[in-house]
Amino acid sequence: MLKKILLFCVITGIIGCVKSEHANSRVVREAGKTYIVDRTGERWDVTQAESLGFKPEKFQYGLGRDAFTPLDDTDLVDDYRGISKDLRIIGVDDGSQSQAYSVPRLSFHEISNSTLGSEPIAVGY
Repeated sequence: MLKKILLFCVITGIIGCVKSEHANSRVVREAGKTYIVDRTGERWDVTQAESLGFKPEKFQYGLGRDAFTPLDDTDLVDDYRGISKDLRIIGVDDGSQSQAYSVPRLSFHEISNSTLGSEPIAVGY
């Protein structure tokens, strides 16, 4: 379930936002897969996201690749002393390991490319 949630966050965070009126990107369905073609012409496979309830036809636009500078694991620290108890965070847990990401820090980067255990993850805000 964690992978599905993170995938949806990555798709909606990187390639654009959902809008309830008319879409500005193109939806292409071929060979059992669903793609969104963003405003830069790049195709994004959203087949899995669509199976989770994402509506590609309501997609507004795509920002294109490398639109955000992501955080990475070099920005993580184990020392939590001095961190305010009121700090808003996004927490990720896989049952054996947990990580927390500062919302104020993510608001400047929108996404963090990270690992949890040995699995690559992306945390978006």
